[in-house]
Amino acid sequence: MRPVVLAPVPGNQRGTWRSPAEVDPFDVAIEEKVALLLSANEAALRVPGARFVNSAMFFLREEKTVATTDGTLVTQTIYRSQPTMTVTAVDPAAGDFQTRQSTDVQPMGRGYEHVRQARLVENATRWAEEAVQKLRAKPVDVGRYDLVLHPTHLWLTIHESIAHPTELDRAMGYEANYAGTSFVAPPEKVLGKLRYGPEFMNVQGDRSQPGSLGAARWDDEGVEPDTFLIIKNGVVNDFQTTREQAPALDWWYKQQGRSARSHGNSYAQSWADVQFQRMPNVSLLPGDADSTYDDLIAATDRGIAITGDGSFSIDQQRYNAQFGGQLFYEIKGGKIVGMLKDVAYQMRTPEFWNAMDMLGGRSSYMLGGAFNDGKGQPSQSNAVSHGCVPTRHRSINVINTGRRA
Repeated sequence: MRPVVLAPVPGNQRGTWRSPAEVDPFDVAIEEKVALLLSANEAALRVPGARFVNSAMFFLREEKTVATTDGTLVTQTIYRSQPTMTVTAVDPAAGDFQTRQSTDVQPMGRGYEHVRQARLVENATRWAEEAVQKLRAKPVDVGRYDLVLHPTHLWLTIHESIAHPTELDRAMGYEANYAGTSFVAPPEKVLGKLRYGPEFMNVQGDRSQPGSLGAARWDDEGVEPDTFLIIKNGVVNDFQTTREQAPALDWWYKQQGRSARSHGNSYAQSWADVQFQRMPNVSLLPGDADSTYDDLIAATDRGIAITGDGSFSIDQQRYNAQFGGQLFYEIKGGKIVGMLKDVAYQMRTPEFWNAMDMLGGRSSYMLGGAFNDGKGQPSQSNAVSHGCVPTRHRSINVINTGRRA
C-alpha cells in the first residue's frame, strides 16, 4: 500500500462566494409558485389532444463552509433552480400516446428569476402542440443517417460518453463495483494518444461558467478550481482530479512542464458525507466558424435533427450506448420535411465522436445539465452543467423504438 499524497493547495484560500442568484427561491411565496404551475398546466390542457400534464419546480440553497489544516477557510452559498413540465398527448383510436418534456428550459445555478424567465405559460402551449404532432409523426425507417444534434439533446450525450469516462477514479478502477470503469484507460496508454474525435474537437472542464450548475469558487477540499482541456484537438489530454488523485498523473504533468495540481473536482453532497471526485462542468467548445443549428441542417442532404434529451442506455465502460430524444425531424436536401417518431441512435463512443464533421459557433453555445447525478457508495448526488453547440455526425445507426402489438 502506498501512502496517500495530497497535491498542494495553491496559496491560502480564504473568502466568500455566492451563486449569481437575483431572487432567492425560498423567499418566493408558495402561492405564487403553485399559481404559475397551474396556469401552465391549464394552457397545455387547452390544446386538443393533450390529456395529461405534470409540472414541478426544484430548488436548492446550500450554505457551505470548508476549513482545513492547510489554512483554507471559505464560505459559499450555492443556488440551483429547475422548472419542469411533461405533456402527454393521447390518440385513443390508435392506442398511441406521446410525451413532450420541457427540455428547452435547462436547470441552472441561478435563483427564481430563472423560473420567471422560462415563460412556462407561454411555452406550455407549444410543448402540448408538439406532443400532439408526435402522434401524427411518421415512424422512422431504420438505417444510417447523418444526425444534427441540438444542444438541448447533445448535453446528455456529452455527460454520458465524455464526462463520466474521463473521471480519473473510474479510469483507475475505483468505481468498478458501482458505477463501472472506463474505456479511457489506463491513463498512461491514453493521455496524449487516444483520439476521441476530430482535430477541431475540444472539451473543457471548469467550475466557473456563470449560471452553471457546477459553478463554485472553491471545491470541497478548499481548492480553487482551474479551467482545463480534457480533450485537446481531438485527443485525450487530461482527467478530472482531486488532491488525492492528481499525484497519480504527475508523470504526465511533468511532460507538460507543470506540477501535479488538483483541478478542484472534489465534492460532498452534505456535511455528513465524505467528499470525493465529482464531475465539474464538462463542455464541448464552439468551432471557429459561427455556424448555427439551422446552418448544419441546411448543409445536410439526408439526416435527422434531434432536439431535447430522452431515455438512454450505456454500458459501464461508457463505450456502447443508445440515445433517444424529445423531437425528431427528417432532413432532405438541407430542409426539414416532417416530424419523425420512435427514433433512437446507437453508438460506440470513439466512432460517434470521430464521425462529427461539423459543429456550431459561439452564438449557438448553451448550457444543459443534470440537477441530480448519482455516484459513489453510499450514493451522493451532484449537479453539473454541460455547455455545447449543435453538431453533425455522419452515418449513425438509427433504430425504431415504436411499440408494436
